[in-house]
Amino acid sequence: MAYLDTASSAPLHPAARAVLDDALRSGWADPRRLHGAGRSARLLLDNARAVVADALDVRPDEVTFTSSGTDATHRGLLGLLVGRRRPGHGAPGPLVLTAVEHSAVPHAAAWAERWLGTPSTELGVDRLGRVRPEDLATLLPGASVLAVQSANHEVGTRQPVAACAAAAREHGVPLFVDACASAGREPLPTGWDAAAASAHKWGGPAGVGVLLVRHGARWRAPFPVDDRSDERASGFENVPAALAAAAALRAVVDDAAVVGARQSALVDRLRAGVAALGDVEVVGDPVDRMPHLVTFSFLYVDGEALVTELDRRGLAVASGSACTASTLTPSRVLEAMGVLTHGNVRVSLAEDTTEADVDALLAALAEVVPRLRAEVGL
Repeated sequence: MAYLDTASSAPLHPAARAVLDDALRSGWADPRRLHGAGRSARLLLDNARAVVADALDVRPDEVTFTSSGTDATHRGLLGLLVGRRRPGHGAPGPLVLTAVEHSAVPHAAAWAERWLGTPSTELGVDRLGRVRPEDLATLLPGASVLAVQSANHEVGTRQPVAACAAAAREHGVPLFVDACASAGREPLPTGWDAAAASAHKWGGPAGVGVLLVRHGARWRAPFPVDDRSDERASGFENVPAALAAAAALRAVVDDAAVVGARQSALVDRLRAGVAALGDVEVVGDPVDRMPHLVTFSFLYVDGEALVTELDRRGLAVASGSACTASTLTPSRVLEAMGVLTHGNVRVSLAEDTTEADVDALLAALAEVVPRLRAEVGL
């Protein structure tokens, strides 16, 4: 099988696998304890934090391991919101978020409106899926937090985070960045107060998120805390998984330039080949994008049926479009962009994806798409 869905989850990186067994043998104890086993686990956890900090170019005390990227997103964003609240001043101003954020962000916004009384406002995007920083001029005055993703998880378009951060600073509004789609593949954007990343996106184990809170940021725990010293996370840290995630991140960052250039060329090949099939819309920025990801939508084709047919041919892709089995609703991202939402396929290349894999996908699409259209009388 050609696995072409790394935007959902990347295979476990060999660097992670290499350290995981040893870490399970030596890092199982509670790192908060003072006995020898606890101190050993603490050393491993501190080492993992230092490696992640170095790979992401942040301070070690700005790194916290959470249970997932979604958990890191919720804690990072809501912690900034709670940090803006002042007793006796009522609810803070609205949360401003882009219309193409990962679902974890609007879910956090809905929670904040219900439990914190904080309304939210969406920042629209163009047909490439990119925000216009000049649109923030009317939204940021009086706002509590601005949420802007580093790059889109469905179409790959990079966001102008630096320009958005400058606008936020001008109005004294903290910035949250969901970097789950790009962390490890590209450097973190600058200007954030809190950010989130997810280890399984770069080949680390599932169940490890990374919460980054900038030193000096006004961040407060949005959820109940336990008796452990780090209020940015709850419960027992998974030390072996954190160490494996750090090892994978270090390896991926070291190879990012070479792998990214190769994947970008393969995506260019795929974009051109798909466009030649006809009655298809290739979405997202063709240049200023993540190197490994492309999304396209075919007219008169059901996306779920297309994914199933490709899977039968040994090609694992995703559909971010209408009527997927999990939500039965169209993609919020594609709707916000004003592009075709049906017949959608998202392809995200693995580190070892080859030209042969891309050509096999193009050949399969050339066979499957006309047949699916014929089945509905077209």
